[in-house]
This record gives sequence, structure tokens and C-alpha cells, in this order.
Amino acid sequence: MGIFSRLGDIINANLNAALEKAEDPEKMIRLMIQEMEDTLVEIRSATAKCIAEKKERARLLKRLEEQKADWASKAELALDKDREDLARAALAEKTALGDRIEHLEDELSQYDEQLQKYDNDIARLQAKLDDARARQRTIVMRHRSAEHQLKSRRQIHNQKIEEMLHRFDAAERRVDHIESEAEAMDMGRQPKTLGDEFDSLARDDRVEEELESLKASRSGSKSKGTDKESA
Repeated sequence: MGIFSRLGDIINANLNAALEKAEDPEKMIRLMIQEMEDTLVEIRSATAKCIAEKKERARLLKRLEEQKADWASKAELALDKDREDLARAALAEKTALGDRIEHLEDELSQYDEQLQKYDNDIARLQAKLDDARARQRTIVMRHRSAEHQLKSRRQIHNQKIEEMLHRFDAAERRVDHIESEAEAMDMGRQPKTLGDEFDSLARDDRVEEELESLKASRSGSKSKGTDKESA
């Protein structure tokens, strides 16, 4: 199983578990980023191990190549000394070393391929991790904004606030009722017209005239009575 396939399984499993538990998005994102970071560390560790093994194989290859060259020189020396038997033995060692060298070269080629895969995996995972971290900031901001909105709306729909508003409504209705009663008491009373005002003034004038006449009449009666008493 590849690194990314296994990482996908881990993230999906944790994501599903988080959704089932209704965990908050921030925690869920942190969990996935942590998994990616852990996987990146694991890949880098595997890469370091692969590089170390490749270097070890490369050193061994160099020694075997030196030994192969040495056996080749010995075979030539044996032929120069007419020791064909020794030359044959030296060439046998040289051939055996050649087989080992060929096998090591195949291994080194496989190490190169594996390191290339690791390099690609690291680059891809690092890019995904950077993207996840950038998106994390956005998601965190959106989540906290949504929480604040939810809190505000809960406050708006809070039962105590609703009850208080009902009391305001009741008080307002009471004031409306009192005002209505006052208005009802004034109903049926016709307002004075302009003619009524002038008629009232005329009546006032007649009353004043009668009052003056009454005063004069009484004043005259008193004067006659006084004259009789003097005679």
C-alpha cells in the first residue's frame, strides 16, 4: 500500500469518526493536519534510511570493484609467469566479484527509484500540508464567526428576552386602553363652532346690559325711599 493510500485511509477514518461524534471542525482539521505531519516525518525517516543503505551499498560496490581489478591484475601476472592454473583461479574470483557487483548495481538502481518516489511523495505531501494549513486558518475564522453568529441569535431568541418583550407589549396595550378610555369620554361632545363663539359673546353682552339695568333700577328705588323718610 502506498504512502498516500494509507494516509487517505487514516484521514478518512478519523474524519468519519469525528463526524459521528459531531466534533468541532477546528479539532477535526487539526487532527488531519497532525496525521499529515506525522506521515511526512515517517516518509522523511524512511528516506534517510534509504539514503544510508544506498551509501553503504555504494561503499561495498567500490571495494568489490577494487578487488575485481586486483584479481584481474593477478590473473595477468600469473599468465606472465606461465601459471595458467593461478590465472584461471584469479579469473574465477574476478568473475564471482563481477556477479556480486552486478547485483549491487541493480540494488543501487532500485534505491535510486525508491528515493525518487520518496522525493515525489514528500513534495506532494508538503504541498498538501501547506494547502491544509492555509485552509485551516480560513476554516477556523469561518467556524468562530459562525459560533459568534449562533451565540448572538441564541441571545436574540432567548426566552427571558422574549418574556421581557411580551411585558413591553402588555404595557403598551395597557397605555392604549387608557388612552382609548379617555377618548371615549370625549365622544358625543360637539366641538364649538365659530357661530357658537359669537352667540356666546352676544349672550354675554345681553347679560351685562340686564345686570346694569338691574343695578340702576335698584339704585333708583333706594333713592325714593330715602326722600320719603326725610319729608
